[in-house]
Amino acid sequence: MTTDVSQFIAELGGGVFEEKLSAALSEVAVAACDRGKPGKIQITMDVKPIGNGQQVSVTHKLSYSKPTMRGKTSEEDTTETPMYVGTKGKLSQFPENQTDMFAPSRSEKA
Repeated sequence: MTTDVSQFIAELGGGVFEEKLSAALSEVAVAACDRGKPGKIQITMDVKPIGNGQQVSVTHKLSYSKPTMRGKTSEEDTTETPMYVGTKGKLSQFPENQTDMFAPSRSEKA
């Protein structure tokens, strides 16, 4: 299974990136309607390996500009999230085969 994009975006920055993107989309849309000029939203992601395991660091940058009466205002925000790389490159905040540390072990069940 490949990466579920909706889940991936929701996991970036513990859900904060999704909230920032939502706010940026709304702010730029309102400003574009109010001023009759275009705005711009950009998402940039860099993926770097972490050590020799199956983890990567995803640096995610959200930048946007919105029109104003006499020009535009802009903002940029960059954060980083470690992710696990699973089967077929599926990215997730948690490893695919994470064991439940609170579940009783086999020896405790007997």
